[in-house]
Amino acid sequence: MTRIASVFDRLAAIVACTLLVALLGCVTLGVVTRAANNPLIWTDEGSRFLMVWLAVFGWILASRRRIHVRIRYFQDKLPAGAHRGVELTIQAALTVFGVLIAWHGVGLTIKNHDLEATSLPLSMSWMYAPLILAGCVTAAQGFAEFVQTLRIARSAAGPGA
Repeated sequence: MTRIASVFDRLAAIVACTLLVALLGCVTLGVVTRAANNPLIWTDEGSRFLMVWLAVFGWILASRRRIHVRIRYFQDKLPAGAHRGVELTIQAALTVFGVLIAWHGVGLTIKNHDLEATSLPLSMSWMYAPLILAGCVTAAQGFAEFVQTLRIARSAAGPGA
């Protein structure tokens, strides 16, 4: 399972880098063509699509690497048992949040599949589709950390617990 996660993490990083280069290229192309007084209208909309996808892959990378913003000042002041209880609650909530994001993303993708973007020959559903992936990854990450915290709590309780 760790091999699959490692491959997924590497692919997510490659996709994020590719999206970043594409976004920079699209924005640069828009700036250059405007400066030349012959703007390409699709660069604004293309940049929006790329930015949404890049933000989602950034979210996925931050979650997988555990480098997202998290303030644990008060949680770290709790006794060990309460600390684990709060951690279990946070991870359970994160799992539910991921499921809700994915569910809502499916609804938005379905609702917008027949709408075409204004300046690009793309369905507007592509603007919402990454929410499904982000929600699934968030739910899976939250669940995995919930299970890991539960194992630590059980091992700390000792044998027979």
